[in-house]
Amino acid sequence: MSSAQTPRPVGDTRLSSKSFSAVSLAGHVQQVFSHVRIENLVAGLSGGVVSTLVLHPLDLVKIRFAVSDGLELRPKYSGILHCMKSVWQQDGVRGLYQGVTPNVWGAGASWGLYFFFYNAIKGYMKEGRQTELSAAEHLVSAAEAGILTLTLTNPIWVTKTRLVLQYNSDPASRHYKGMLDALVKIYRHEGVPGLYKGYVPGLFGTSHGALQFMAYEELKREYNKYKKVPSDAKLNALEYITMAALSKIFAVATTYPYQVVRARLQDQHNTYNGTMDVIRRTWRNEGAFGFYKGIIPNVIRVTPACCITFVVYENISDFLLRQNK
Repeated sequence: MSSAQTPRPVGDTRLSSKSFSAVSLAGHVQQVFSHVRIENLVAGLSGGVVSTLVLHPLDLVKIRFAVSDGLELRPKYSGILHCMKSVWQQDGVRGLYQGVTPNVWGAGASWGLYFFFYNAIKGYMKEGRQTELSAAEHLVSAAEAGILTLTLTNPIWVTKTRLVLQYNSDPASRHYKGMLDALVKIYRHEGVPGLYKGYVPGLFGTSHGALQFMAYEELKREYNKYKKVPSDAKLNALEYITMAALSKIFAVATTYPYQVVRARLQDQHNTYNGTMDVIRRTWRNEGAFGFYKGIIPNVIRVTPACCITFVVYENISDFLLRQNK
């Protein structure tokens, strides 16, 4: 006598599937975090802080040029040196370092988290494999690391932009007194959306970091292959600087317009109805040139900044990892 198998209710199947998915996701996350190294976080943070302290004045110039959309309240500058000289004459060294606190926090946290997540994701993808990651896999690892980093740091970048774009020389009449004051006021008056202004173009901007890291990894690999040494062999400072500079210039030239869109969205002196509104108005009023405003000070700033960051990162991470072996 045969007995009929009792069918499983549809709801149970769906619940089981969901439970399996949740367990599977948790397992993947646990595997990724098994590749986490605090040394990468410390080394990346150190590189970001050092480069930011050295080159913040050029970042200030870049942002002021990026938002120069013709509003009467904005100072008019004829070039990089004129901008720096004007700020110096008005506010001295303090003026050139306006917004440096969130920039140090933002750059330190961003580079630290970026290297932290990137190396963990890269380690997870390489787990159990004998072959090197491809250029596409480096691109995906860097993009995922960039999205995680941006989500955690976007409020810091909003405060930095707001502080840099305070043009009044009298501290008493400035709207924001510092980083914490800016964070509190933005949250109070604009809520969480205010702290995440520029997030959407920032997501597109993760392609910048992804392209940069892909190019950096490929350049190192091809160079080491040319030298007939292992792909992860340590390079000297000049070699790291060359790889970092070439990869950064490539990424900047490819993705710069998003930075202009992002800065304009975060600016307190103008109001836009989202990313597409910025793009339309910039194109209508300034043409293609409008999307590349500030690119020269940006290249002058980010190329040495990137070189400093990568050299500091590679040397500190190598030192820390050797200490922990």
